[in-house]
Amino acid sequence: MDEKPQGLTEQQQKWFASLRANLERETGKTLDQWVEIVRRECPETKPKARAEWLKATYGLGQNRAANIFAIAYPESGGWDDAAGLRAALWTDPASTAILAAVEAAIADFPGLVTGQRKGYTAWSHKAQFAALKPLKGGQAVLGLAITPDASPSLATPKNEGWSERLKAKLVLASPTEVDAEVRALLKAAWERS
Repeated sequence: MDEKPQGLTEQQQKWFASLRANLERETGKTLDQWVEIVRRECPETKPKARAEWLKATYGLGQNRAANIFAIAYPESGGWDDAAGLRAALWTDPASTAILAAVEAAIADFPGLVTGQRKGYTAWSHKAQFAALKPLKGGQAVLGLAITPDASPSLATPKNEGWSERLKAKLVLASPTEVDAEVRALLKAAWERS
């Protein structure tokens, strides 16, 4: 199988390729064999439960499990179903307008890679520099690969679920808040990635 996740940086693509290349050497089974095993044996239907089953039954870690299940069950929406993940995540018009404003603010950043995840939209250069996820009430939280001391409006993220590189966050209540200062913070994070 030569399926490659989309919306990843070159470094992330190399990491996935390495993960797949080493799977047979480290587990004794090819990706195709693991896909067959989980399709035939796994009694679970939810992604987290499937990963826990694979770990408990065969001792495989989260990243390998996610890789295997993305191939075995592509209809579940893996990283390479960016449109499906985006549509499922960005359902509120107010938070979607914030997403559009952030995308407009970074549209001219050279080497921009957009990656859609289940819980957030991520942007990378060589590494992830920003992520945005919707909040209840039409807001969104922006994570940045800079430290919170870069601006008084920034806070320290807690359990956001995105890359540990993102050391600062900013809650955005409307697209008008994606102003020159926020663009400058995005640019500073992009320059560090």
